[in-house]
Amino acid sequence: MSKERMSEVLTRAASTVILSRQGLSCLEIYLLRRSSESKFFPGKYVFPGGAVDSEDTDADFWKNRVDLNPIQMIEKMGGDLSVEDALGHGVAAIRETFEEAGVLLVEEIGGRKEEIAKMRALRSQESMSNFWLREWVISGGGILSLSRLIRWSHWVTPEAMKPRFDTRFYIGLMPSGQECSPDTREMTHGIWVRPEDALTGNLRRDVPLSPPTLVTLQELLPYGRLSNLEKDARGKTWGDARLPRFFLLEKGAVILEPWDPMINQELEIDPAVLEKRVLAAGEPFSRLWFHKGIWKPVGI
Repeated sequence: MSKERMSEVLTRAASTVILSRQGLSCLEIYLLRRSSESKFFPGKYVFPGGAVDSEDTDADFWKNRVDLNPIQMIEKMGGDLSVEDALGHGVAAIRETFEEAGVLLVEEIGGRKEEIAKMRALRSQESMSNFWLREWVISGGGILSLSRLIRWSHWVTPEAMKPRFDTRFYIGLMPSGQECSPDTREMTHGIWVRPEDALTGNLRRDVPLSPPTLVTLQELLPYGRLSNLEKDARGKTWGDARLPRFFLLEKGAVILEPWDPMINQELEIDPAVLEKRVLAAGEPFSRLWFHKGIWKPVGI
């Protein structure tokens, strides 16, 4: 079996949404802290997101309930994704964003705020069915706003980590008139934060970040305003999938990002020197070291 085929077998499609808004003077990003009981990055701050479910991939149902037609989906969300796959990832992104962050990316018309408030109440009471999004749109809830999702990056979980996901990261434009809130089960805390403050908070242990969240926030540092980020993001394609390498150490671990100069070479890592190579927040990096519960950028 080819390496490409093995990757398909061992990974699960997923979507992640980098919820973004313009603060008083700067770009702000919404982060959620995963439960300490989570199997995937427990206790770390992440963006809302999760696996693409079979319910999300019913293209015949969803294609007329989103605000992009097939041609627009290929142009804005496609690339190496078919219309059906782009639609499935988009629906999953919208569903997961509401389930974890309480924000519903839909066209805002009519009495939508009241309808969303009712759904938020069901969410807080843990009364939503597994098919809540389908049921909501059938009942007249509205049209899903795929146009609020903008391609950003494509990540594949390192082969040595479990579970593995093939994840599309989207910039998500925060709608007016809604507020974020964690679900208090999978996600225990939520914050709006500047990328630079989150990176600094990670090293202080105040805002412990997962590796892909840390890398993404680093990429967002140049953007002081949401308008600039949106403009650049709309010009992006998915590009090549990013596949880091994971090294388990006796104490902790190291991840090499795809742009590391030794990503495809044999490598021996000496844990004794890593402490001296920790970088300040915001400095460019290609390696992350997991030490005493925190992922830290380290130099080569």
